[in-house]
Amino acid sequence: MSTSQQLYRLQELDLEIESKEHALQKLTSQLGDSPELVKTRADLAAAQHHQEELHQQQRSLEWEDDDLTGKLKTAEEELYSGRVRNPKELSNLQQDIAMIKNKRGQLDDKILVLMEQHDAVTKKVAELTAQLKIVAAASAVEQQQLAVDIQLTKDALAALESERQALRHSLDPPLNRMYDDLKKHKKLAVARATQGTCSVCRIQLPSTDLQKARSGSIVPCSSCGRILYLP
Repeated sequence: MSTSQQLYRLQELDLEIESKEHALQKLTSQLGDSPELVKTRADLAAAQHHQEELHQQQRSLEWEDDDLTGKLKTAEEELYSGRVRNPKELSNLQQDIAMIKNKRGQLDDKILVLMEQHDAVTKKVAELTAQLKIVAAASAVEQQQLAVDIQLTKDALAALESERQALRHSLDPPLNRMYDDLKKHKKLAVARATQGTCSVCRIQLPSTDLQKARSGSIVPCSSCGRILYLP
């Protein structure tokens, strides 16, 4: 393998490593609960909270209804007991009974509405609970596959890094410095010479430079300064 070929392979390794590192970063960012799982849990928690609120409201109205029922029973017993003979007191008692019945009617309507809302929310809780099980199971499978993909990517990175390190050790220090300096300023340090043209800057290369590069010599592109490599 010529020196220019070694440098070109080094560049390929650097690009592959960069790509793998980016892929690893992306994979790692996906660890943990998925957005869908987080949303489903939040939706379920909200539905359960709403369900509990409706239950408490219903219980409160039922207690109030029980209280009115007791008052109505007492008032009706008093009305029909015969103990109240004063017409004004009888009229007041009848008005009280009518008012209690009216309140009970309003309460019953409210309780009915709350019961319907509670039934709807209970159904929603059941649906979200079932959905959460499905989403959680799918998320667990995804996380397992993600762990496998992360490990495979790490293994590939380790192999690339090992090859890269061995290749750099085989190159003379000045060549490594030249490569690093070109890479720092131009991103790509080595350019393929294809059909007599630099593959990066597209300039037509002098035949003398092509001959030197073909022989394995380190030849910079006369335009962009990158090291030329002829396959």
